[in-house]
Amino acid sequence: MKFINFAVVKFSIFVVSGILAAHFFPISAFLLSYVLLLLFSAAVLWLRARKQLIQTVYFGITTYLCFFAIGYFSYQLHQPQFQLKHYSHVISNETVEILQIKVTQTLKPDIYNFKYFANVNAINGIATQGKILLNVSKESLKKSFYPDDILLVYAQISEIPKPLNPHQFDYSSYMESLGVYGQLRISEKEILRTATGSKTILGSTQNFRSGIVKKLQETKLKTDERAIIQALVLGEKKDIDKNLYNEYAAAGAIHILAVSGLHVGILYFILAFLLSPLTRWKFGIYFRALTVVILLWGFAALSGLSPSVTRAVTMFSFFALAKIFNRETNSINTLFLSFLALLIINPLWLFQVGFQLSYIAVFFIVWLQPLFYKIGYSKYRIVRKIWAIVSVTICAQIGVLPLSLYYFHQFPGMFLVTNLVVLPFLTILMCGGILIVLLANFNCLPDWLAESYNFLIEGLNGFIHWVAVQDEFLFKNIHFSSLKVLGTYLVIISLGLLFKRINYRRLIIAFFTISVLAAIYIYDELNTSANQLLIFQKSKQTLIGYKNGKNLIVFKSDSTNNISEKYPLKSFRDAVNITSYSEERLPQIFQYKRKNILILDSLGIYPKQKKIHTILLTNSPKMNLSRLIDSLKPEQIIADGSNYFTYVKRWDKSCQLKKLPFYHTAKQGAFSIE
Repeated sequence: MKFINFAVVKFSIFVVSGILAAHFFPISAFLLSYVLLLLFSAAVLWLRARKQLIQTVYFGITTYLCFFAIGYFSYQLHQPQFQLKHYSHVISNETVEILQIKVTQTLKPDIYNFKYFANVNAINGIATQGKILLNVSKESLKKSFYPDDILLVYAQISEIPKPLNPHQFDYSSYMESLGVYGQLRISEKEILRTATGSKTILGSTQNFRSGIVKKLQETKLKTDERAIIQALVLGEKKDIDKNLYNEYAAAGAIHILAVSGLHVGILYFILAFLLSPLTRWKFGIYFRALTVVILLWGFAALSGLSPSVTRAVTMFSFFALAKIFNRETNSINTLFLSFLALLIINPLWLFQVGFQLSYIAVFFIVWLQPLFYKIGYSKYRIVRKIWAIVSVTICAQIGVLPLSLYYFHQFPGMFLVTNLVVLPFLTILMCGGILIVLLANFNCLPDWLAESYNFLIEGLNGFIHWVAVQDEFLFKNIHFSSLKVLGTYLVIISLGLLFKRINYRRLIIAFFTISVLAAIYIYDELNTSANQLLIFQKSKQTLIGYKNGKNLIVFKSDSTNNISEKYPLKSFRDAVNITSYSEERLPQIFQYKRKNILILDSLGIYPKQKKIHTILLTNSPKMNLSRLIDSLKPEQIIADGSNYFTYVKRWDKSCQLKKLPFYHTAKQGAFSIE
């Protein structure tokens, strides 16, 4: 194995540590400038120490601190408070302003809105910068917008709301990881003027991709099959049917639909093969490497520069540069070099799931696959080829398993079968897809080729559907905490080191990490066994969850069918490790920790003989709240999401006059009764 430069790995670890420290422990602008001065002093000392023949330990400490500081300050400087022209310094929460925005990316629309990313170029004539999420009502908009379009709108930038129920997907944090800290919700009447702005590379590539998609829609390709080819070749997943997407996820083949290192690797070898005649020239090898890198970056831009694609193209770029300059390199060095470069450029990528899964999968393939391949080596070529696919798939799955369980709470048991069937044909599908896209773009795609590709994709989708419906092999609703993720990776790494070279020290480390993981499981069991009574926030419906250890009873106001797999209960059950679930009709009064809780519905009927601690108002009851408070003397009032907002405002004023705590779940989120 080639020499591994561990310095790159260490530098990457310290940059990541700096980013995490800045994320969880941010500092003010004043302290930031003070620490920057200290960093400058450290850099001067480092330059002086670098000239010494024999380096001291202080040189190493200073070096690592510099990389820690690079990660810390890179993350801080990407935050709005440290960007002088960011729109957050100009906007007012109480006034509507005239905004000039430039559309940068088209997103998948929801039921009611078209969605875009846009840059805020000016507010009331003041030059600004920063990304926003733009929501435009479908009912009012006659035509959609495209990247590089400029809009003049009269509207107010608002915050992206946090989830109102515990353990739900935090869309606001996800947007922040993309550098988006606000949103606009507008209709066509708020749009004062539109124009076409100056062309950008990303905008032009996205518009070019949209043009290709339109031409594909005019061919004989069927809807689902066209959506798959758009995902494979163009990175366009907006048109994939939700049920089909879920089937790919259940079958463990979701990586096929997301353009990633696998697709870039296939494209790399296709381009290298097609351009191989160039190597016959004197400087042809350099020209081929440069051409391949340029085309790969063009493909990355065309597919939207997702983290996984950017990672893969960056890696292949470093490989190509190493070949041009005849420098020794290896996969781990190149992997961490690309990791380090991308995080310095955009530290927010560290918090994106795609970025994490992409790098962790490649790391474990590079690290463990030689060991697995050696174990299953065969003298028969066909067996070696099959085992190569199996070993790569197993190593990648080992790497991403803890993170997948943490984020998605499910494990596709037939992932190996899926990849054994799909991966050998992916190259064929990619080559055919590229050919179809090229021919469709020049309006010369023959019907027989489109129909042949339809047949191939139909076969693929049929196989994926067959795997997905094998419910006994899809393990769902798996509770996996962040501590379990950390403990599991410690065990995997320690066992990997042990199997690579067995000795007493590594054996002790492996047993220690297994003990740590066991302790984490025990702690997690104790941590999730506490009792809780929770009033969920759900529009037009009342939901109360009583958690007793691992048992959850949900009291609901209507007679709908089982809602355990729906919002907000599905994510809550996975997060708090629920194993037993049941549903019951909502009672009028029940007791929790010796406190009587009255549920007042639309009838407004209530008993007068009991001492009431909490009143829950549901379905907009018509009653005089002041009289109710005087009669029952409760200690707090709660209104859930089933009430009219006009009623809630009136109740809030009544509680303020009575100096009684009032809580509205639609505004403040789910309420936990202690």
